[in-house]
Amino acid sequence: MVKFLIIRFSSIGDIILTTPLVRCLKSQVNEAEIHYLTKSRYSQILTANPYIDKIHLLKKNLPEVIKELRKEKFDYIIDLHRNIRTFRVKSSLRRISFAFNKLNLRKWMFVSLKWNRLPHKHIVDRYMDTLRLFSVKNDEKGLDFFVPPSEEINLEKILGKEPQKLVSLIVGGGHYTKQIPAEHIIDLIRKLEVDVILLGGIEDVNKAAGIMSEIKKKNVYDVTGKLSLNESASILCKSDIIITPDTGMMHVAAAFKKNILSIWGNTVPEFGMYPYQPGSESKIFQVTNLHCRPCSKIGFSSCPRKHFHCMLKQDINEIVKTINKLLFNEAVTFHKGSA
Repeated sequence: MVKFLIIRFSSIGDIILTTPLVRCLKSQVNEAEIHYLTKSRYSQILTANPYIDKIHLLKKNLPEVIKELRKEKFDYIIDLHRNIRTFRVKSSLRRISFAFNKLNLRKWMFVSLKWNRLPHKHIVDRYMDTLRLFSVKNDEKGLDFFVPPSEEINLEKILGKEPQKLVSLIVGGGHYTKQIPAEHIIDLIRKLEVDVILLGGIEDVNKAAGIMSEIKKKNVYDVTGKLSLNESASILCKSDIIITPDTGMMHVAAAFKKNILSIWGNTVPEFGMYPYQPGSESKIFQVTNLHCRPCSKIGFSSCPRKHFHCMLKQDINEIVKTINKLLFNEAVTFHKGSA
């Protein structure tokens, strides 16, 4: 038996993007036992993953966590987070470790100087580079997300009917400058003639309520703040099209090979975290030729330039046109670049 500890503390998208590494390591290394260290709030992403043998939870008392990990007697550590806490874990366990290169300097150069020296390589493939010594290769099966049967959603109970076509729209995002503005969502929904379901967390409830009060359409359903992550994932799995900003749910949808229309604000696909092997007719929408973009590798609570052009100048009519083409089975090509 070869015992591995994989470390990735957060967040939803980043953890999902590690799943090809987990699967390939478990499948290709003889008698591999896979343990995963993450924050408790994200453990539900991994609980049903059949390629993980044991999940360890990061606690405020890091020495206590390290004490528990020592008992496992790992052979190797794969550090996919690489920060001060992961350094402490590795130093304390004293095992051979391999760390993911976050390329923070290059990201800083891109954000601050608009000088892009990032590799043309998805972060999944960069994660896979940490396994070179073990001759593990990417099996090209994409991302994994496993919904426990107990959290499968019956759409008929939510919608009161079985939808012919369903569009899921992600209302929020980790940071305001990543989020689709409410006025764009309202405009978009008003121009669609299909069932639309609004998804989001507790923090998105007020925004969704404002949207619902404006549109007043019978074929729009708001479940923000009412479902668990796994339940929301179940709805994505049953949807025909996903409309989403650059957020963790985008990667959940990619795991289900869904057609994703991703709408990008202050971040850019060049960071290497665009949808990984999504549905073949997925498309990225972004406002190009903005000198202020990207303004952050993560996001802000408000636009630093006060104009928010990266989102407010999105072409909603083009997005609606693309949705209608997809729903009528007309081919739309996936682009990593602009719409």
